[in-house]
Amino acid sequence: MEDLSIILQILFWGLYAGCIYILLATGLNLIFGVMKVVNFAHGEFLMVGAYITFTVFLFTGFNPYVILLLSMLALVGIGAIVERLCFRPILGTGKLNEIFLSIGLIYIFQNGAAMIWGDAWQSVKSPYDGISVPVGPLSVPLDYIIIMVVTALILCGLYLFLKKTTIGMQMQATSQNRKGAMLVGINVERIDIISFGLGCALAAAAGTLWVVSGQVFNPYMGAIPAVKAFAIIILGGLGSIPGAIIGGLLMGLAENGAAFLLGGIWKDAVSFIVLIVVLVIRPTGLFGGKEG
Repeated sequence: MEDLSIILQILFWGLYAGCIYILLATGLNLIFGVMKVVNFAHGEFLMVGAYITFTVFLFTGFNPYVILLLSMLALVGIGAIVERLCFRPILGTGKLNEIFLSIGLIYIFQNGAAMIWGDAWQSVKSPYDGISVPVGPLSVPLDYIIIMVVTALILCGLYLFLKKTTIGMQMQATSQNRKGAMLVGINVERIDIISFGLGCALAAAAGTLWVVSGQVFNPYMGAIPAVKAFAIIILGGLGSIPGAIIGGLLMGLAENGAAFLLGGIWKDAVSFIVLIVVLVIRPTGLFGGKEG
């Protein structure tokens, strides 16, 4: 019975961590799928979303789960500005330009956040902090259950947006064939702005849920999550949103299983071990196409 409880605990914590990774990686995959751009600064949008939630909570005391919506809307605007001023001028000029641009954006966002908020570690106290609920043999934090539910709702909303709305279907068409989408009259530049803004909004949601769960943060906290997000979309298959979801869950489960069995120092390393194993067996990722 004790062994079962330990296994369930590992699975539960893995699912919770996977929710954060899923939102971040899905946003990154959405941008890559439509625009085919490499943005290593995606983790900085998570960081900015966390700070927006922190600031609004500090001044208003509103429930941070409600502030999540405001944070997502703010990042839609910020993402649209970044796409218009930074990525659009270099679109199609080569991956090296995109890489160096995104690296530059990392330093701009990090130093800008440090100037505005300082570089000390911060945290947000959830109104449900300390409340646990029984789930089978486990007693789990209420916040973690809420995070899983919120993640599921966001993903369901994204699915309905992509499948049932005109803009969503235009995004899918642009992702599948950019030139073909232009030929049938789709404004791909508008789709690029929407896709980039929506991807940044998902990163903001991940940042808000990160801080609400009790994690501390500072202006430099986005680097490791961004690297893991890239690992997840490679693991799941570039441009595949189902792949990002499955990859995020696998990453969360692998990390927490390794932390329990091997110690915390293996938590980050095991994610990339899983990535290497999958790429050796299937180079295009779990859901990647035959041509990668």
